[in-house]
Amino acid sequence: MSLTLRTISREQHLAYIQSLPSASHCQVPAWADVKNEWRSESLGWFDKSGELVGAGLVLYRQLPKIKRYLAYLPEGPVINWHAPNLEDWLHPMLAHLKQQGAFSVKMGPPVVIRRWSAPSIKKGIQDPDVKRLRDVEADVIEPRAFEVSDRLRKMGWQQGEDGGAGFGDVQPRYVFQVPLANRSLDDVQKSFNQLWRRNIKKADKAGVEVVQGGYDDLPVWQELYEVTAERDRFRPRPLSYFQRQWKALNSEDPNRMRLYIAKHEGEPLAAATMLTVGNHVWYSYGASVNHKREVRPSNAMQWRMLRDSYALGASVYDLRGISDTLDETDHLFGLIQFKVGTGGEAVEYIGEWDFPLNKLLHKALEIYMSKR
Repeated sequence: MSLTLRTISREQHLAYIQSLPSASHCQVPAWADVKNEWRSESLGWFDKSGELVGAGLVLYRQLPKIKRYLAYLPEGPVINWHAPNLEDWLHPMLAHLKQQGAFSVKMGPPVVIRRWSAPSIKKGIQDPDVKRLRDVEADVIEPRAFEVSDRLRKMGWQQGEDGGAGFGDVQPRYVFQVPLANRSLDDVQKSFNQLWRRNIKKADKAGVEVVQGGYDDLPVWQELYEVTAERDRFRPRPLSYFQRQWKALNSEDPNRMRLYIAKHEGEPLAAATMLTVGNHVWYSYGASVNHKREVRPSNAMQWRMLRDSYALGASVYDLRGISDTLDETDHLFGLIQFKVGTGGEAVEYIGEWDFPLNKLLHKALEIYMSKR
C-alpha cells in the first residue's frame, strides 16, 4: 500500500477523527488551541485512491535562540499501528517533520501492551515481594504490541524514559480504565469494592449533590484545584488554562469537555473535568477540599460521571494516569488504591518514543530537560 502524507485542514482532520470509534483527546484539532504556546499542524495520510486513512496532530516547540523544533505527537498519530508496512507510515512523517525544522520527534503510539484486572492488582498489593505492577502477571498480554515496539527499534526510534510514574508533561504510560461495553450499570457497580459501594451510599445519605457546571463555574473549580495542589504538592495550572480548554474543546464539539461539582449543604467539596471523544471518556482533572471528607464527595462524583459516560454510550471510562507502584509506603500508592476500588483494570501502553533527527541537538535537549 503506497501512502502519501501532507498537511490537512482542521476540518478534514476533525471529520477523520469523527469517523472513528475514538481517538485520544490530545489528537483532536482543538487540542492545538489548548496548547497554544506550541506551533501546530494537522497531518494526513492518504492511500492510492486519495482517501484519508490516518491523521496526526503535531505540536512544535522551538528551542531557545535557534529555529529548530521538537515535534510532538501526544498519544498519536492516529494511524494503523498494526499495519505490516509501519515504515511506509512513519518514514514520510519523519521526512516531513525534518523539512519543517524538527531536530527531534516524540510520539505516543496509542498501543496497549498489557492489562491487569482489579483482583490481580489486589493480590499483588498483598504480596510483600511485589513492588511494581510489572511484577504481577498480566491478565491480558497483547503480542502485536511487542511487534510494534520491535519495528520501531529497528527503524531507529528510542523508547522514552518515563521512570514508570507516567506523570509530568509526558503522557501517562499506565492508566486505569473501567470497561463499560456490553455491561449493565448494575454489573459495573457490583464490581466496585465494598468500600466504594459503602462510600457512595454514605454520600447519598449525607445529601451530597453532584451537579454539572458550566464555563462560569470554572473559578469554583480553580479554588478547589488550588487547595488540592497545595495538599499534594504540585504546581497548579492557572484558571486561564481551563477556560481556554473549555472554549477550544467545546467549540469543536459541545460535549467534548464537562465540569462536575459535588456539593454538600450548598458548599462545593469536590470537582472534576471530563473529556469525551467518540466512545472514550476520560476523567481528566480532579480536585477536593480538605474538610468534610466523611461525606465522600469524590466517590459520589465519580459514580455520577461513570453513569453519565454510560448514558453517552461510552465503551470505556478512563481514570487516566496511575504510577506503577504497588508499594504502600510510596506517596503515589493512594492513587492506584482509589482507582482499583472501581473494579476496572490497569492498562499499560508501549510508552513514548523519540526519533533524533539531529543527534547533537537531541542530546543537548536531553541534558537541558534532565537539569530542570
